[in-house]
Amino acid sequence: MTWDQYTAFWGNIRENHKAKSKGENDGFELHDWISAPSQMSVPDHTDMSLGIGISEEYPAVRMSQYGAKKFCQWLSSQTGHFYRLPTEAEWECGCRAGTTGPYSCNESELADYAVLDPDQTRVGYAKVGTKKPNPWGLYDMHGNVFERVSDRYDPELYQRRVDSENTFTDPIAWPNERFPRVMRGGSWYDPAEDLRSASREFSDPVMDPNSGIEETDWWLSEAGWLGFRIVRPEIPSAEFMHDFWNQ
Repeated sequence: MTWDQYTAFWGNIRENHKAKSKGENDGFELHDWISAPSQMSVPDHTDMSLGIGISEEYPAVRMSQYGAKKFCQWLSSQTGHFYRLPTEAEWECGCRAGTTGPYSCNESELADYAVLDPDQTRVGYAKVGTKKPNPWGLYDMHGNVFERVSDRYDPELYQRRVDSENTFTDPIAWPNERFPRVMRGGSWYDPAEDLRSASREFSDPVMDPNSGIEETDWWLSEAGWLGFRIVRPEIPSAEFMHDFWNQ
């Protein structure tokens, strides 16, 4: 997801909040159940984009998993489709794109498919889609920015959730605390070994020191390398949608 996509949500919520504060409530009821708009405010002096600028061509970063999920809920309300974060298993399936090696491409060609940094000296992300896509046509699955998924981090996940036939017994590890949540794909600051299809990392409170950002429910101020992508499955029950958007 890019900055222009995310700021359409962010800006829309803020404008609705301003209108409601003036008593102009008509047409804004839908957003009341999506979020508390005042929590979306970010100080004007806070640059969320690592100095690169909030451009349609760059990945949106630093939002919390809650902020990403509320974007999905807002987008669903605008379109009539169901959008959500992928599960960890879905993300890895899309990253592998039918391949079985450590990457969805030959390791010797990884730089053609991934924004990475073997020397860890890079200072920012790249425009989306500047590298080659994987066999399923998906860009930036390796590198550029880490991507959020719906699951909590569980270091023993695979041992507990895979049956004797090596099949997942449960498609998602539902979060029960704010940290840790799973991140996949590696980032612009990472070497090749951290960009493997199976590589997984986790979020932690160090990413959230509340350095000048008003509401850390929405933002992680030290996570300039963390973004997200979304999926659009068939529309499930209202209860299921609620769980994905509000867990």
